[in-house]
Amino acid sequence: MTDITTSPTATNPAPEPGSTPGAVSGVGAGSGAGVGAGVGAGAPTLEEALSGFRAVFERLAEGAGERDLTRTHPFELVRELADAGFGRLRVPVEYGGYGVDLPTLFDLLAEAGQADSNVPQILRGHFSAVEILRTSDDHEGAGYWLRRIAEGAVFGNAQSEPPGPAQAGESGGVDPVRTGTGFEISTRLHRVGGQLVVSGTKFYSTGSLYADYIRVAVLDEDGQRAFAVVPARHEGVVHADDWDGIGQRLTGSGTTYFEAVPIAEHGRLGLVREALRSLPAFFQIVHLANLAGIARSLREETIALLRSRQRTGLHALSTEATSDPEVLGVIGSLHARSLTADTLLRHAAEGLEAANAAGTREAYAANFADVSAAQIAIIEAVLDAATIAFNAGGSSAVRERTHLDRHWRNARTLASHNPVIYKPRVIGAYLVNGTPPDSSFDRVLVDRKDLNP
Repeated sequence: MTDITTSPTATNPAPEPGSTPGAVSGVGAGSGAGVGAGVGAGAPTLEEALSGFRAVFERLAEGAGERDLTRTHPFELVRELADAGFGRLRVPVEYGGYGVDLPTLFDLLAEAGQADSNVPQILRGHFSAVEILRTSDDHEGAGYWLRRIAEGAVFGNAQSEPPGPAQAGESGGVDPVRTGTGFEISTRLHRVGGQLVVSGTKFYSTGSLYADYIRVAVLDEDGQRAFAVVPARHEGVVHADDWDGIGQRLTGSGTTYFEAVPIAEHGRLGLVREALRSLPAFFQIVHLANLAGIARSLREETIALLRSRQRTGLHALSTEATSDPEVLGVIGSLHARSLTADTLLRHAAEGLEAANAAGTREAYAANFADVSAAQIAIIEAVLDAATIAFNAGGSSAVRERTHLDRHWRNARTLASHNPVIYKPRVIGAYLVNGTPPDSSFDRVLVDRKDLNP
């Protein structure tokens, strides 16, 4: 059970591809200063909201395997989770949120990941947007968006671009610009008829298929890297839904096309140094929470499979699977790996909370080294668990109807983000030579000369 801790700092129906854009329920066009339905007086407390979250988690878990097999997106359930207040967990209380601390957020994301590992990744861009808004020096704009999120708005993410020259629309077509971050960016913020619009192509646009708004990485009119918020359901936004990965199949992590899409009110989100310093670790810990959830699900599903077995193997020491010492040992090993993931997740989350409180380069560097170490160990533990689980089920474990294979595919896909192959060297260089790990904050500084450390 999650311990509820608040941070010391301060609805729409499920969007379907091609649906008509509309304002978030309770907020009129161009508004945002007020607090809409479901926020403020009469709104559920966090303790009450937890019951709602877990009811949705149960429904997510019930059909997770079949949805993976049929590639059926959980649009309605993700919307239910947002309507229950899940998206406002980190929104400060004064803006209508719950203001929970990071360990609480990541523990709840692990619960969501246990139910369906697509969900934490769908919402990864949403929660990172909240982190950016919490530290923004644009108080008016941040307040506007934090209130919208408290009212149920969901953010998607669109940063990476396909290899080679991505085609922006005719009105904004430009040659790709190679930035100091090492990524080509062709998506532009430009003007059509005096209005600021976004044109370009993005890949790995995770969560955008489920979102009300998308935070898009762009080059602004001065050629500098920035972010712009656009409505996800605008007619100029096309969600290709072409993600073909072996795992995390329902995250909507494919191509999104933007053709002269007007930016939203308060839609120019700059790069804020404090948020950028914490984001590399934050992004990674979301994945670690998800992996911890997968480990929990593996343990519980394997136990259920074991209890359903009617026989054992020729060389087994017991005729009953639930008394077979080797098979029971598999369950013990799964629990050990799950406990490893949970413990390291908590350590990483508490470390980032402490780094945010300290706000120093040194604190963030130390935390990133710890997060990287947790990444190494959690990936090893969960991938191993996803393999040895089959030893408890015999031939029946490999049948499609058990859906046990999805855990390895999903864990392997998550493990391929932020390549773990580099992390032992990064940690060693930090511990031996005091070399701080590179961060996206420092790399973006190459592009943004106006941001000084």
